Amino acid sequence: MKSHRTELWFDVPTRRAFINITPKVQACLRESGIREGLALVNAMHITASVFINDDESGLHHDYEAFLERLAPHEPVSQYKHNLTGEDNGDAHLKNLLLHHQVLLPITKGKLDLGTWQQVYYAEFDGRRRKRVIIKIIGE
Repeated sequence: MKSHRTELWFDVPTRRAFINITPKVQACLRESGIREGLALVNAMHITASVFINDDESGLHHDYEAFLERLAPHEPVSQYKHNLTGEDNGDAHLKNLLLHHQVLLPITKGKLDLGTWQQVYYAEFDGRRRKRVIIKIIGE
């Protein structure tokens, strides 16, 4: 069995963003030469997520509205975590809602995604450098 590891780095200038990283994951898969196996895509920060969904602008707006309804940023005083001097308590909860990683099947050298499925990096506390790890294993 072979393995391949790549780091993606993000410098998101805004607090929140949804970034389609499917092409980057596909490029990593091509680099690996692996034809059959699994790809793990993992946000290495607890205020970011990786998830799979459709690439449609209305949905991007809906993600933001849904997450903000469940874990609003303000007032920042509502989160005990923010008593430490942080203002990102909501970002930690948003991470819990979308999760920090996805596991993708690889078949015949391609990501085995559904028709509309895309891989996203979600940033909930940007304005600093963060990374995603892609680990591919297989033959």
